Amino acid sequence: MTGPHQDRPLVTAGAPLDAAEAALVLVHGRGSTAGSIVQMADEFHRHGVAYFAPQAARNTWYPNRFTAPVESNEPGRSSGLEAIDDAVSEANDAGIPTERVIVLGFSQGACLACEYVARNPRSYGGLAVLSGGLIGESIDRGDYQGDLKGTPVFLGCSDVDPHIPEERVHQSAEVFQQLDGTVVKRLYEGMSHSINQDEREYVSGMVADLVE
Repeated sequence: MTGPHQDRPLVTAGAPLDAAEAALVLVHGRGSTAGSIVQMADEFHRHGVAYFAPQAARNTWYPNRFTAPVESNEPGRSSGLEAIDDAVSEANDAGIPTERVIVLGFSQGACLACEYVARNPRSYGGLAVLSGGLIGESIDRGDYQGDLKGTPVFLGCSDVDPHIPEERVHQSAEVFQQLDGTVVKRLYEGMSHSINQDEREYVSGMVADLVE
């Protein structure tokens, strides 16, 4: 497809592609950059893991809140989903199968990563949703069909996040359970819109499980 996020640079880092055993597809938040989320991912780094980070046009994947009507966030939403798919394909082209690819996002990027995996269910190395949830004004579990084949799914968020309603985190977890994901959901009391040490350690464990 042709959209605002197509033909944008894909930032790569981590292990050389000819030596990589696994990959992280990293989706940055609103107002941020692919480079910044790659720097954050250094905290999860393990030998043999390559990074692929798509870049949003003007640093924003879609214009409105993720709980707005889907149509109001087009074409950014669909273009962003395609950018993630292109990054997964780049990992596959480098010889890394999807079942060894973790899709990770923070904030707006977490919502997009969440939506991508739910709309494209198969066996992934994992999904890490850091302060995010499925996109749309409401969630109809009947809209999501397929089999994640036990893919590890982690959802971490504040219970009072000003951008992410707690109920949407619960609804998203239910969808991934329905899709046969192995779901871990953690709500952190009073946390700001950020990533805490417990989340970092959990994601580090997900990455380690792919290469150790």
